[in-house]
Amino acid sequence: MKILGVIPSRFASTRLPGKPLVNLAGKTMIRRVYEQALKANLINHLVVATDDERIVTEVESFGGNVILTSNLHQSGTDRCAEVAQKIPGFDVVINIQGDEPLINPAQINLLASCFDNATTSIATLVKKIETNAELHNFGTPKVLLNQNLEAIYFSRQALPHLRDVAPTNWLSQHTFYKHIGIYGFLTSTLLSISKLAPSALEKMEMLEQLRWIENGYKIKVAVTDLESISVDCAEDVEKVLEVLKGR
Repeated sequence: MKILGVIPSRFASTRLPGKPLVNLAGKTMIRRVYEQALKANLINHLVVATDDERIVTEVESFGGNVILTSNLHQSGTDRCAEVAQKIPGFDVVINIQGDEPLINPAQINLLASCFDNATTSIATLVKKIETNAELHNFGTPKVLLNQNLEAIYFSRQALPHLRDVAPTNWLSQHTFYKHIGIYGFLTSTLLSISKLAPSALEKMEMLEQLRWIENGYKIKVAVTDLESISVDCAEDVEKVLEVLKGR
């Protein structure tokens, strides 16, 4: 099975303009993501997908693979689908978030291993929630799982609701999972879902993966115990710099 790793990267960002080119201790964020992803030994080929020439120039400067894509895409998934069409011959495409400069390659390998099962068409990762602050944070998407380790639902709310239990005690009564935003797709599935219109639940929760569930797709889940830092604002940059400093 041949696996293509794609790092969608766009220059525009409401909270942190030019985010992919932010300097993180001597290297840009997109370079750090690329170098971490390159360590995943289950990836056969890795490429950055961007709509900005400045990012193209940066990736080429450190010898990375990069493709210039349309500026009309609404999501990283759509950008990955364009790359899959431009680089044929891969069975699986893994969408690696371009704003996680500390991503552990073991997480990418774990996701890739989900496709050892012939029934998997979409896969993602989850991690056990450890704190009440994280559990009740609307910025942290939660995932409900079935007994086959497939996602039933994604929500910004803490689900399930534990009736007659104080919310501060929920973690002692049930295992809750948060979503780790890396996805893998069979190439054929990726090309199909990129043609789907936004769904009702997706619009309400602002979570793209609900579109796939509403259209009948199953999402295989693997559980990781590794944490990662997504860079959404200047405060997150400082968190990453602290980690790099500690290394």
